[in-house]
Amino acid sequence: MLNHIFIMGRLTRDPELRRTQSGTPVCTITLAVDRDFQSRDGGEKQTDFIDVVAWDQRAEFVTKYLGKGRLVVAEGSLQSRKWQDKNGQNRVSWEVRASNFYFADSRRDGQSGGGDYGAPSYNGAPSYNSAPSESYGAPSGGGFSEIEEDGELPF
Repeated sequence: MLNHIFIMGRLTRDPELRRTQSGTPVCTITLAVDRDFQSRDGGEKQTDFIDVVAWDQRAEFVTKYLGKGRLVVAEGSLQSRKWQDKNGQNRVSWEVRASNFYFADSRRDGQSGGGDYGAPSYNGAPSYNSAPSESYGAPSGGGFSEIEEDGELPF
């Protein structure tokens, strides 16, 4: 079986780093992703708003280097999360559990937020470069071990 997803969109707000009760960093962002087709009446393209969850060092990178309006590609797996609303109704949310992030815009695009676009990439130890297309998360060939979390969000 295969569960692998790539999505590209713009952040709808600045990321906010939170921590679980055990202190593990976690960050949830929402990407506005345009559909590839227009409606039948020829109106505007439709947009989906997709939640993306990053854990550990990935969460810290997202918080430090990505900001509202930034165009990014998120790579990961699709997962569901069960929860109860205020009225006790059972709900299910779908989200992308990110394993990598890639810049899809450049400094010249003038997007706000996210700090320095010459961000470090992670391959076991931070290294600094000015290429905005570097990967954020688990590079091919290792560097990160699989995240040992139960998938529950702390909020």
